[in-house]
Amino acid sequence: MTKAGVIYAREESLSAEEFRRVLIESGLGALRPVDDPERLKTMLAQAGLIVTARLDQPGKPLVGVARGVTDSSWCCYVSELAVSSSAQGFGIGKGLLEEARRQIGPQVALFLVSVPDAVGFYERIGMERIADAFWYKRSL
Repeated sequence: MTKAGVIYAREESLSAEEFRRVLIESGLGALRPVDDPERLKTMLAQAGLIVTARLDQPGKPLVGVARGVTDSSWCCYVSELAVSSSAQGFGIGKGLLEEARRQIGPQVALFLVSVPDAVGFYERIGMERIADAFWYKRSL
């Protein structure tokens, strides 16, 4: 799907290097294992859904990625929604989520956990808050 100079697509073969760059440029690099290339490769290989946003210009630079873990039947957890800081404020995050929803279909619920600074973004694009969520933290 193309929208105002941005190409949104499901991209099964995203490289760990491009993923790492967008994580760092988006600010999520501080919360992700960007210095562990093997872990990044595994994160990509085991994802059920990778949607990218690339500029429609020579070289098709990557400016955003949504990575989801899904069963493609009931639920999809978006574990990363990252947009390069230079591309933020242009609707790319919303476009990535819209494309993810289009890819998984209306029968699959999409959910995520927001970093505190992004809560307002998710409210503005119409995502509903859920009150109860629980987790066991990673030890490594």
